[in-house]
Amino acid sequence: MTQALHESSLNSLPLLARGKVRDNYAVGTDRILMVASDRLSAFDVIMGEPIPGKGALLTQVALFWFDKLTGIVPNHLTGDDPVSVVPDAEQAQVRGRSMLVKRLKPLPVEAVVRGYLAGSGWKEYRESGTVCGVQLPAGLGNASRLPEPIFTPATKAEMGDHDENISFERMVGLIGADLAERVRSISIQLYKTAADIALTKGIIIADTKFEFGLDSDGTLTLMDEVLTPDSSRYWPVESYAAAVARGENPPSFDKQFVRDWLEQAEVDGALWNKQAPAPALPKEVIERTTAKYEEARARLMD
Repeated sequence: MTQALHESSLNSLPLLARGKVRDNYAVGTDRILMVASDRLSAFDVIMGEPIPGKGALLTQVALFWFDKLTGIVPNHLTGDDPVSVVPDAEQAQVRGRSMLVKRLKPLPVEAVVRGYLAGSGWKEYRESGTVCGVQLPAGLGNASRLPEPIFTPATKAEMGDHDENISFERMVGLIGADLAERVRSISIQLYKTAADIALTKGIIIADTKFEFGLDSDGTLTLMDEVLTPDSSRYWPVESYAAAVARGENPPSFDKQFVRDWLEQAEVDGALWNKQAPAPALPKEVIERTTAKYEEARARLMD
């Protein structure tokens, strides 16, 4: 296992931004080097301890899906080798965990597609029978499969804040009716295609989020990461039915193991208040989380 990378430090390129996981560097005026670190965030707080190998794994999974979804919508990959834009001394920070992508104008919304009732969607459904204003049939339970996937957009929050679910009508107000319709249609097509592929690998993709941008010609382009365990709920097929029968969330191939540990973690004798700094993750939690991500990658790609 290569050494974990909590934060990249490339002096040869201008740093544009550090996200929860990725560090973005400018390559000229038209490309971005996206370096996936081994950082992990939960409850919108970045953990102090990295998850070794996570950045490389997320990059492999994203590239797998970009390839599988070719033909539905253009994506931001340039096809250029990320290592080619940094000097020898910095290549170890880049190799295997980076994408060299087109610089786009990001849309100010996240395109969330849900095929199953979980998370904030389940909470809203119990209160109102809707998810982001979409009326759903009565009688659904936690983790129920929806009759058809639904599109439930969100606004992208600043670092440390929570994304906000919004109605489709509000999305129209933000980006216009034509573009909103195209994003909705393409997002549902991407989800359905990926969900069908994942099922053949023993994985249910319960929900996911896509991000889009516009290139210099105004072409709608899929960007950022796609369909990784960081941006999607991955459930093992073999555990799903029993979990639903019990009204429980199915076990997942993502950071749910960390979230569950954090829910009972104490700081100064009290339960953690989900504000930075986060409690230090024990070695066994880091190892179990690494194993969950690796199992997802192996099911998909091996």
